[in-house]
Amino acid sequence: MAEQIDAVDFALAAYRDDDGWQVQELGHDLVVDVETIVHALRRFPGDGGAVGLVAVDEDFFLIVRVTGSVTRVLLSDITAADEWELASSVVEHLGLPFPEDDDDQDPAGDLDLLSDLGVQAIDLAEMLDEDEDLYPDEMLSDVARQLGFGELFDDAVGLTSA
Repeated sequence: MAEQIDAVDFALAAYRDDDGWQVQELGHDLVVDVETIVHALRRFPGDGGAVGLVAVDEDFFLIVRVTGSVTRVLLSDITAADEWELASSVVEHLGLPFPEDDDDQDPAGDLDLLSDLGVQAIDLAEMLDEDEDLYPDEMLSDVARQLGFGELFDDAVGLTSA
């Protein structure tokens, strides 16, 4: 389990308050499964809830959106559930069958989870389909940019050049 926690590239919470978007790091110990992430995100203020952005081992990412009692989740690659406990918890949370060995690296979950914030399902689907050579941090940077907190995201994950 410690190896899986160590494989977390980053885990961030983003939410809007009166001053605009805020981004805070989530401790890697909070990124063991979907329910733990949801619990951590519920402590952040904001009318639109909180968005969790997690990248693991330069392999896959997870977006978790908590708004009131509603939780919405997107996993960038369902086949990650074969190797990673966090991805496996997403598949269980969504009530999906576990991937077969010959399954494609398709996303799983709610592609529409950020549409009210300006990132449409079709844009997320296109990014996941066409940008297979991008790393998860680069894809999530694009998402953060579209949401309006790209610079804060890039600073938090170290994508900003010195």
